[in-house]
Amino acid sequence: MLSVTNAAASETGDSVISLEKAIGEVTVTAIKQNADLTLHPVAGTVINRAQVERLNIVSVRGASEIAPNVYMPQYGSRMTSSIYVRGIGARIDQPVVGLNIDNVPFLNKDNYDFDIPDIARMEIIRGPQSTLYGRNTMGGLINIYTISPLSYQGSRFFAEAGKGNLYRAALSHYMKMRPDLGMSFTGDFHYFGGLRKNLFNGSRADRDKGGSLRWKTDWKPSDRLSFENAAWFTLSRSSGYPYAYEETGEINYNDTCFYRRNSFADGLTVKYSGGKWSLSSITSMQYINDNMTLDQDFLPLDYFTLTQKRHEWALTQDFIARGSVGDKYRWLGGAFGFYKRTSMDAPVTFKDYGISQLIEGKRNEVNPDYPIKWDSDRFVLGSNFTMPTWGVALYHESEFKAGKWNFSLGLRLDYERVALDYRSIANSGYTVYNATDPDNVTVFSKEPINIDDRGKMHKSFLEFLPKVTVSYELPMHSQSNVYVSVGKGYKSGGYNTQMFSDVLQQRVMGMMGLGMKYDVDDIVGYNPEKSWNYEAGAHIVCAEGKVLTDLAVFYIDCRDQQVTTFPDGTTTGRITTNAGKTESYGAEVQVTYSPTSRWLFNASYGYTHATFRKFFNGVQDYSGKRVPYAPANTFYAGVTYTLPLARFVEELVFNGNIRGAGNIYWDEENTHLQKAYALVGASIAARHKSATLELWGKNLANSKYNVFSFKSIGNTFFQRGMPLTWGVTLRLNFASSR
Repeated sequence: MLSVTNAAASETGDSVISLEKAIGEVTVTAIKQNADLTLHPVAGTVINRAQVERLNIVSVRGASEIAPNVYMPQYGSRMTSSIYVRGIGARIDQPVVGLNIDNVPFLNKDNYDFDIPDIARMEIIRGPQSTLYGRNTMGGLINIYTISPLSYQGSRFFAEAGKGNLYRAALSHYMKMRPDLGMSFTGDFHYFGGLRKNLFNGSRADRDKGGSLRWKTDWKPSDRLSFENAAWFTLSRSSGYPYAYEETGEINYNDTCFYRRNSFADGLTVKYSGGKWSLSSITSMQYINDNMTLDQDFLPLDYFTLTQKRHEWALTQDFIARGSVGDKYRWLGGAFGFYKRTSMDAPVTFKDYGISQLIEGKRNEVNPDYPIKWDSDRFVLGSNFTMPTWGVALYHESEFKAGKWNFSLGLRLDYERVALDYRSIANSGYTVYNATDPDNVTVFSKEPINIDDRGKMHKSFLEFLPKVTVSYELPMHSQSNVYVSVGKGYKSGGYNTQMFSDVLQQRVMGMMGLGMKYDVDDIVGYNPEKSWNYEAGAHIVCAEGKVLTDLAVFYIDCRDQQVTTFPDGTTTGRITTNAGKTESYGAEVQVTYSPTSRWLFNASYGYTHATFRKFFNGVQDYSGKRVPYAPANTFYAGVTYTLPLARFVEELVFNGNIRGAGNIYWDEENTHLQKAYALVGASIAARHKSATLELWGKNLANSKYNVFSFKSIGNTFFQRGMPLTWGVTLRLNFASSR
C-alpha cells in the first residue's frame, strides 16, 4: 500500500500518523472488506489523511498516477469524469470504476467529480470487483471515507488561494450530542478564474466554481448496533471546454459552452454485530439535475450547438450478512437492487453556416440544376428521452483458511434491464429552385420537413460473475502474502442518446436523396463489456515495518469492449461501440519506505500494454492497434522530510514529488499520440499547534502536454494540461476537549 499506516504501527511514529492523532482517531467502517487492504489479496493503494493534505487532493482526480495504472485526466468539465485502469476505461455513459463514499455507491460517473472536504482515507482497488460490487466495477473500485463525528469533535477550517484566481474554503464542525450520538456539518466553496482564454470573446474557457453542504450523523445506541447517515448537496458551474483547434493551436469558438450541475445524495448505513456474524443495510437516494451546452464545432463559425438537460433519480439498496465459523471459515452474502430513471432533453441546433456546409452544399453538389435553399437560418433536431433502468443481484463469498493458505470463492448473479422511450422531432423546410437556365432561376417547389419519430426499446442482461483467489502468508515479521486470482468483470450496456441527432440528421438528408439510413436499434444500442482478469501479486512488509512493497502482474481478456468514437464525416453525434476483443497485460509496483520518523519515501509505477485483438468498424480493421486514451505507463515518486523546531513553529514539512503518464494514443488508428510526460511538484508546510500554513507548486517545470484530443466534423481538437501553478493553503484545527 502507498499508505504507511502499518509502518507507523511499528513505532516509527512518523508525521503521517502524528497528523491523524492531531485530528483524532480516524474510524473507517468497511462493510464488505477488511479496513487493512494488505490483508486482502487485491492490488490496492491507500491514501491517508496526511497524504491527502500533503498532496492537496480535493477530489477523486487527485489520486491519478499515485495509484499505478490509474489515470484520471482533467479535461472538458466536471461532467467529464473519465477513469482508465489497466487499459480499460470509459469516456461517456457507464463507468469502468465504481465510487463509494462512506459505503454509499454513486451510480452515475458524471457525478464523480466534486470537492470532498475532510477526507479521512481513500482506497483505490484495481482489478474487477464485480463479485461483491456488481455492475461497472470491472476496472476497480474507489472507496472514500470522511471523518466521523464520534471519533473527532471540534471545528476545522480550510482556505486556499492560487494562480488563476483560485480560491477554496471549507468550514466544518463536529460534535457529540451524547456519548453515542455525533453530528457534523460541512460546507465548502471553490472558484477558479481559469488560465485558458477563448480568443473569440476574451472569456476564460476553463472557469469553474461550485460548493457543497454535508450533514453527517453517527449513532451507536449499543456496542452491537450503529447507524450512519450522510446527506450531500453539491453545486457545480463550469464555463467549460478549453478545446483548441489543431491547425491554429487556438481556443476560438463563438457559441456558449458551459456545464451546470445540482446534485443531492443521502445514504444510510445500518450495522448490527452479533459476535461472529453481522448484518448491514446500505440505502441511498441520489438526484442529478444538470445541463451541458456545447458549441459542438468549437470554431468561430455558426455550425451547430448541443444542449443536454437531464433529471435523474436513483435508489439503491444493499443487504449484507457476514460471519465466521471458528478460525477456518469466513463467509459473506448479500442482495443488491437499484432503480434509476433518467429524463433528458437533447436538442441540436443547426445554424446558418452548418446548414450551408453540411446540408445545402452536399445536396447542391449532387443536383446543381435544382439547388435548394433552407427557409430559415437555423432549425432544431429535437430529441427527448426517458430511460428507466433497474437491476437485482445475489452474491456470496467464502474464505477457507488452511494453515498459511487462504482460499476464496466468490459468486454473483446480476440481472439488469435498461429501457429507452424516445421522441425525435424536426420541423423546418427548404425551397427547391430550377436553375437549368442560369439567367432565369425560378422556384420549383416548397418542401416541408415535419418529422416526429417515436419509439421504445429495451435490453436485458444476465451475468454470472465468479472470482477465485488463492493466497499464502509469508513467514515474515509482519503481515505479508502472495496471491493469485481469476475473476470476471462486467460493465453494463445501454443506449447512445447523443447519436439520435445524427440519426435525425441522416433522416433529413435522406428526404433529399442523400445520406445514409441508420438502423436505430443497431446504431443506438451497445452491449455489455465483459472481461476475465488473471492476476498474481504480493504484499510484503519488511525491515521491521519500515518498508512496504506491493507487486502485481495481470492479464485481461476483454470482450465487446466499449469504445467511444465519432462517426466518420460531418456528423453531430458520438457513439459508444463494442470493439470486438481486446487484451491488456502489464505490471505494477508500489514501495513505501520510512527509515525514521523524519523521512518518508513513496514510489509507484504501472505498465500496461492494451491492444485490439479484433476490431473492424465496417471501414477499417484496427486489430493490433493500441487502445486509445489509456496510458502505457504511469509513475509517481515522492519524498517527505519533517524538521522539528521549537517555539512558534513546531515543525517544517518539506515534500517533493513527480508524477506522469504516457504514451497515450488519441484514436483507434494510432495516428495521434501524447508521449510520456512528467510533472514536478513541491510544498513546504509550517505547523504550529492547531494551524498549518503551506506553500505549494505543481508542474514546476511547466511541462507542455495534452490531456485530451478528438475529432469533430472532420477537424482535430486538443486540450492542454495545466501549466505551472502555485498557491498557499491555510488549515486550522480546533479540537474540543473530551
